Amino acid sequence: MAINTYEGKKFDAGVSSKVMDVLTVEEALQININGEPFTITMRTPGDDLSLVRGLLHSEGVINDVAYTPDMIIRKENEEGIITVVDLNIPEEKLGSGYTNSRSLLSVSSCGICGKTELDELSFMGKVLDHEKTVNIDSIHSMFLMMNSKQSVFEKSGGSHAAAAFDRTGVLLSSMEDVGRHNAVDKVVGELINDSTVRRASVITVSGRISYEIIVKAFKAKIPVLCAVSAPSSLAVDYAKELGITLLAFCRDERATCYSNPERITNKTSNSQVG
Repeated sequence: MAINTYEGKKFDAGVSSKVMDVLTVEEALQININGEPFTITMRTPGDDLSLVRGLLHSEGVINDVAYTPDMIIRKENEEGIITVVDLNIPEEKLGSGYTNSRSLLSVSSCGICGKTELDELSFMGKVLDHEKTVNIDSIHSMFLMMNSKQSVFEKSGGSHAAAAFDRTGVLLSSMEDVGRHNAVDKVVGELINDSTVRRASVITVSGRISYEIIVKAFKAKIPVLCAVSAPSSLAVDYAKELGITLLAFCRDERATCYSNPERITNKTSNSQVG
């Protein structure tokens, strides 16, 4: 499994220190069929040809399990990670899923998956410029507040949560859904409907953070994104690029900031790193 090392600033019970963490790599893989772009899926590099074959089976693109198409690695990035793969599939072997090539959004429910070419991934937008800061203790309190709103999770144990706050910790919206991305979309939608989206400075989420949630926060112009679990490598890369302050492993009065830490203050000032 592909991994990369990232530098972070860890907050633990009032003390901050520099850390080097290992994160799972997240990269886009473009799949072409018979010379035409088919779709893009996000994945951790490795066993890519198996991933492609399984995807084509599950989506009904190839219904014959005995048939193995020719797969050619068309492009790799500078790190040797496969970015584009070509498949040659006879027309008689293509199933009904091939006609849905422009909308395979169910593959991993993200902002990249379902697009047909990597060139479609670029989008215009200015890096977030947010001068106001948020105290690390307030962030811990935000998670406690979000957790207290998870009535569905308490009953089923099978839902994710997202919540938005202003910089002082006032709760603006809290939502649950079976999907992490859906919970974030619900929060942003309520903020827009209530005309409070401009007040939102922090969004907290249960689970891990991948590329698409970074983009959702960016498009909503919410500068601080905090997660209970780990971020992917691409999440950190995009957070740095787009000006998002990304904190992960936010639990038990601990958190690690992987990008733009200048927005986070620590009122106890017990910092081990200058």
